[in-house]
Amino acid sequence: MMTSIPNLDELIRMALLEDVGDGDHSTLACIPPTATNTAKMVAKAEGIVCGMEVGERVFHFVNDSYYHSQIPITVTMHKQDGDAVKKGDILMTIEGASGVILTAERTALNFMQRLSGIATQTHKMVAMLDGLNTRLLDTRKTTPNMRLLEKYAVKCGGGTNHRIGLYDMVMLKDNHIDFAGGIEAAIDRTRAYLKEKGKDLRIEIEVRNMDELEQVMQHGGVDRIMLDNFDTETLRKAVKRIDGKYETEASGGITEETLRSYAETGVDFISVGALTHHIKSMDISLVKK
Repeated sequence: MMTSIPNLDELIRMALLEDVGDGDHSTLACIPPTATNTAKMVAKAEGIVCGMEVGERVFHFVNDSYYHSQIPITVTMHKQDGDAVKKGDILMTIEGASGVILTAERTALNFMQRLSGIATQTHKMVAMLDGLNTRLLDTRKTTPNMRLLEKYAVKCGGGTNHRIGLYDMVMLKDNHIDFAGGIEAAIDRTRAYLKEKGKDLRIEIEVRNMDELEQVMQHGGVDRIMLDNFDTETLRKAVKRIDGKYETEASGGITEETLRSYAETGVDFISVGALTHHIKSMDISLVKK
């Protein structure tokens, strides 16, 4: 549930501060404070909706914190996060002060359009894996301060979250290995550090070729191996070499066109950064009812 996302109200407050500043002068200039109206949010494209709750909270936040309106704001949900929608579907209805609706409109839409775009693209790519055991992962390539929301949207689309940040899993990437002085040194230092700090974190290590993979296989001490920028033929060999001893993850430039062929190698996970950093927002509009 989105309610479990910490600091959501602070994120909304910052988004409104960015947009409203010292006031929505377009609305304040021509809309009487006592005017009321009803509006609806409408999907203008097919997809998976996400961000309904954050959209609702934007309207309440503007009503309570910007206008301090005595007119109650009522938001009626017609869809839930993760629902499939088609063009013309009404997502929510908003009743209350006209000024509140107009001031909150863009911020609410910005959240909902982006999150729905992520959920829609994730759903599309997950469907391409139908019948296979491979799971689709997101990455840390997220919008600053929007990570938890964007990863929530991935889950709404049927995807799987990778680590949330730098703190909840160890990921030894190529630069860590190079800076540490090699694969064995990076693994050994990591295991010693985790033991010293009393931390129970899973360890994933990135390999760039079969030689590096063999070093990891001989040394051990990890939970998952990321096979970065492998072509499908080499990936298939790598998965066979690992033979279930460690979890496997494919990463690096995998697109809609190549996703299925990578999954057919038997790899456990495929991570796709584009799920959160290169998506098309869903077209949603707010109109007077």
